[in-house]
Amino acid sequence: MHEKRTRLQLAIFAGGVAGALARAGLDRLLPFHGHGWPWATFTANVAGAAALGYLATRLQERLPPSTYRRPFVGTGLCGALTTFSTLQVEAIELARHGRAALAVVYLAATLAAGLAAVHASSALTRRARLA
Repeated sequence: MHEKRTRLQLAIFAGGVAGALARAGLDRLLPFHGHGWPWATFTANVAGAAALGYLATRLQERLPPSTYRRPFVGTGLCGALTTFSTLQVEAIELARHGRAALAVVYLAATLAAGLAAVHASSALTRRARLA
């Protein structure tokens, strides 16, 4: 039992490392300075939502059950890649810099794009299964 828990934790850790490194790379590539669109967080959140939709659907519906794949992908990779807290901080920062309308658009666009990404990636994964 202890060995299985350790392996599960290692799967989450490995996914988290990969997600955090991807997120850090986006932050370096697309830095946010409090005034314009926070592209790094937006991209990470939408890409993470798309990845979660695709991978969760594929793992749940197309591949044999696995103890470690979903925690690696869902909790680890996508959990470390995406961030709701940074989204909130950036929206507050935009509002403090007199860009309240942009902050509201940013919040709404992130939510809408994330939901659309999950829906589209899940639908495409299911469609590929039928082909």
